[in-house]
Amino acid sequence: MTGFPDVRPRRLRQSAAMRRLVAETTLEPRQLILPMFIREGAREPIAISSMPGVYQHTRDTARKAVAEAAQLGLGGVMLFGVPEEKDEVGSGALDPDGILNVAIRDAVSEAGDSLLVMSDLCLDEFTSHGHCGVLDSEGRVDNDATLKIYAEMGVAQASAGAHIVGPSGMMDGQVGVVRRALDAANFQDTVILAYAVKYASSFFGPFREAVGSSLQGDRKTYQQDGANARDAIREVDLDIAEGADIVMVKPALAYLDIIRQVRDHVNVPVAAYNISGEYAMVEAAAANGWIHRENAILETLMSIRRAGADQILTYWAAEAVDLLGRR
Repeated sequence: MTGFPDVRPRRLRQSAAMRRLVAETTLEPRQLILPMFIREGAREPIAISSMPGVYQHTRDTARKAVAEAAQLGLGGVMLFGVPEEKDEVGSGALDPDGILNVAIRDAVSEAGDSLLVMSDLCLDEFTSHGHCGVLDSEGRVDNDATLKIYAEMGVAQASAGAHIVGPSGMMDGQVGVVRRALDAANFQDTVILAYAVKYASSFFGPFREAVGSSLQGDRKTYQQDGANARDAIREVDLDIAEGADIVMVKPALAYLDIIRQVRDHVNVPVAAYNISGEYAMVEAAAANGWIHRENAILETLMSIRRAGADQILTYWAAEAVDLLGRR
């Protein structure tokens, strides 16, 4: 047949300029959020062995990283505090002079309104047992007692200047109590990014080193079962009803199908967290020469965007801006 094939999709792939023209999915700096760890008392950055290139910051280096993030046009930074001391109830999380609240003030002072400062609202970094809530007399996570602390944490973080707070402990009712507490304290404009869908995942491993977690055992009684998808939609619906402004799926890569289902289901922004173990896998494979590192970074982030995430929390956020600029 003369001229066969008649349809030639390759016409739209023949140059970088052509591929840019017809790209269905975009990846832009404004869509990327950089998670950061700030360690109390640190005098120099401390390398995280399981996450090459990621550090526990000092207050000074954290400020520099925030300034760089603002200059790069990132969507924001998500701050995690690593305290020197912990206790059974995570009291350092409420201390105005605790490392996380101090780091929030530092970041807001550095970036002003040019960068969104987000804060993780959870107790796991601050508790001596490493769980995301306080424990009852039998050693179980006490949901309702934990909610009372989360409400105070939300106000403490908003008072420190956080533009967005991120309840991440997967306690039932966490968004509602934080929203009510914020509103009662005249922080009606503080945004809640709800970790609405958070699975009990093996890919969290390196994160526990990053925050110096004391956890023994697992979090399967409050984080979600990876076998369940409908449960994700139920959690999202509850969080939106309680006042969530943005909902998040965590992890990202093993749950791309969940990101898509959530994106198709809701009318609020959907974020996804490209977590520590996902980062570590790419870095380890690249270090062994098994994959092209820079291409794999962009491919990973594009897959999360393509699945439906409006924002991505990723440890590659700053580097990805440079990679995108070189494409």
